[in-house]
Amino acid sequence: MIQLATICYIDNGKEWLLLHRNKKANDVHQGKWIGVGGKFEDSETPEECARREIQEETGLIVQKMQLCGIITFPNFTPQKDWYTYVFRVSEFTGELVKECKEGTLEWVLYEDILQKPTWQGDYLFMKWILEKRAFFSAKFVYQDGKLIENNVTFYDNM
Repeated sequence: MIQLATICYIDNGKEWLLLHRNKKANDVHQGKWIGVGGKFEDSETPEECARREIQEETGLIVQKMQLCGIITFPNFTPQKDWYTYVFRVSEFTGELVKECKEGTLEWVLYEDILQKPTWQGDYLFMKWILEKRAFFSAKFVYQDGKLIENNVTFYDNM
């Protein structure tokens, strides 16, 4: 089965808004610092999903975003391959919510982003986004929470 999802990094010009997953029981992301986002709803485009998830989780309204890449996570959760669209949001309005049901939201300085505990593969693609690398298509294979395979293609001509 395939699960479509988004991961979104909200960028204020010196920091990213990260979500410390520390509130949900039995959370596959428990303790990790990740971008906001989530699963597609019926008939949504990747952009519609990203905008909705950002507003639901943060209270912020996207004004400008860029699709940075697509990542495949084979069998990331039982019997599901995740296809995840990765966005960077550079302009937004609204008030940041005080509570998020999935964890704690925190602005993290660029130089501290890669120091936060997260998935091994996330360090790779977060670095690519920070470096403003070309659009990427990647595959990250995990086994027992450890990255055992990864490959990436960068598309410089987009």
